[in-house]
Amino acid sequence: MALFKKTSKSKEVAGFDALDFARAAVLADAGDPTLVGEFVSVDFDDEGRIASYLFEAFLPAYKGWRWVVTVAKTDEDSDPTICDVVVLPGPDSLLAPQWIPYVDRLQPGDVGVGDIVPSSLEDARLVPGFAALPGDEDLDATQVWELGLGRARVMSIEGRDQASKRWYEGDRGPESAIAKAAPKPCSSCGFFIPISGSLRGAFGACANAISPEDARVVSVDHGCGAHSEATL
Repeated sequence: MALFKKTSKSKEVAGFDALDFARAAVLADAGDPTLVGEFVSVDFDDEGRIASYLFEAFLPAYKGWRWVVTVAKTDEDSDPTICDVVVLPGPDSLLAPQWIPYVDRLQPGDVGVGDIVPSSLEDARLVPGFAALPGDEDLDATQVWELGLGRARVMSIEGRDQASKRWYEGDRGPESAIAKAAPKPCSSCGFFIPISGSLRGAFGACANAISPEDARVVSVDHGCGAHSEATL
């Protein structure tokens, strides 16, 4: 019996009937008839010489997958030949999540003791050391680079923007609950140490041992109840 399949060019391609042959092959490969379900469909190549027979697969942990038996004929008079028997995911299969590169999977707190995160030359947050922003290095950036005394790379403008946005909108910015309840901002606190460089006007470090922000970067308009000039 001849089978037909419509191709993407809307023409009909004559095929061949090897359904029983394909089922016998998949049953032999499965080794257990309960693992093979009903016939699903058949798909032919454009010349009608290679067919892929699909059967339901009832394999543990492979919900929605299908047996695929590839059968070929060299010409109309030749006997069909089994090319391979595999299991492939169907439209409702349970699949593993799409792989994501490690650099995109890392989250704050993921790096622990002994962990190494390989650097990337394509990191947009970094630029060569000689491209440091004016005022961010104690010596002339070009001279430091030529003498081999500077860092190989420093933060780019994009990297600084990302960091300042993250810090300012985080728990140590002006919108946190503790900052809104503070009597005065960090900028007027005696324990506030401004950081150097281009972010000096926006951030500093807290040096108050009894403050919950001790040893952390805070915005100048952040605050807490341990302000040096706080009064009851």
